Amino acid sequence: MAPGLFDKISSALKEDMSQTTPMKRLISLNTYDCLWVYVLKILSEKPVHAYALRKMIEERFGFEPGMVSAYKVLYLLLQEGYVKSRESGRVTNYEITSQGKKIIEAARKFYESQAKILKK
Repeated sequence: MAPGLFDKISSALKEDMSQTTPMKRLISLNTYDCLWVYVLKILSEKPVHAYALRKMIEERFGFEPGMVSAYKVLYLLLQEGYVKSRESGRVTNYEITSQGKKIIEAARKFYESQAKILKK
């Protein structure tokens, strides 16, 4: 697996805090529980097939979402209008909509504001 959040946090802290209960919970809440952020980030760059999306999340962000979780999130994003699908033969690719671009930008601003608050 590619170097992931645990590795980055571990090296950044100089001591292995990533294995403590509070850090495990924080990482889980900001990865698996917020999978939509990572899905939309990838789709903001190019249309992707659902199967490839899961692999791209693992490679880019260092964690592997469950197969069902990734499909469920993609389905919910589709239903809510944040992504749209395009079929090409037997392949369905997903791409971000203008609403999806707005929500991913709002998420980015949220994380930036939280980081500023924590730096104080």
